[in-house]
Amino acid sequence: MSKLLLASIHDVGPRFEREVDQLAEQLSRILGGPKFAMLVVPDHWGEAPLASNPAFQRRLRDWADQGVEMFVHGWFHKDLADHSGAAAFKAKHMTAGEGEFLGLSREEASRRMADGRKLVEDVIGRSAAGFIAPAWLYGEGALAALADNGFALAEDHMKVWQPATGKVLAKGPVITWASRSKPRQLSSRFFSGLARTFLHPQKVMRIAVHPGDTTVPALIQSIELTYTAFAARRPAGRYADLLAA
Repeated sequence: MSKLLLASIHDVGPRFEREVDQLAEQLSRILGGPKFAMLVVPDHWGEAPLASNPAFQRRLRDWADQGVEMFVHGWFHKDLADHSGAAAFKAKHMTAGEGEFLGLSREEASRRMADGRKLVEDVIGRSAAGFIAPAWLYGEGALAALADNGFALAEDHMKVWQPATGKVLAKGPVITWASRSKPRQLSSRFFSGLARTFLHPQKVMRIAVHPGDTTVPALIQSIELTYTAFAARRPAGRYADLLAA
């Protein structure tokens, strides 16, 4: 397999329709079309149910018809579990209450995965591309549940893998940005700048954007520079290309 760029928009749903539109337009312009994945949240924080929004359902189906891959991205995206040990550290420092699947039991994680998959697949009229946990955080229960639900692909911060076999299909850090505080904005811009210089040898580059990025012009500029730099040296492909390889 030649070098590949995998682009994605996270937290897609009715709650962030305007922001998703902005990001989709930006990526389509840079990549030469809708050559990205969307990570769909069925009911963001219990406040934006996809099931009761037929207009956004039609938009998702239109994007899927254009070739956009659709991943199930949790159910609520909100973490309501109590954590201890390493999970408590991850919940506090790696996300702001967004790691929904970090503390779920296998049974509850499996139920939310199955419900999310059915909803997304009913909306888009085809199979979901896979499952990616909110904030890329998985607890033991979620990892076990992945094998129960037959998803073709899963992803975390450092890899893409096949849940059924455990086979790793791509390695390396995903480039992303954080908007919730000035220090995080600066650090994510710094890392993306390093990536534009040093990560070109990496075989598969994953670059992910979030609705919150649109609220910070400096992040949008950094996103522009980063996607442009990698798109100039490798084609934008599909996660499914990893399976084909």
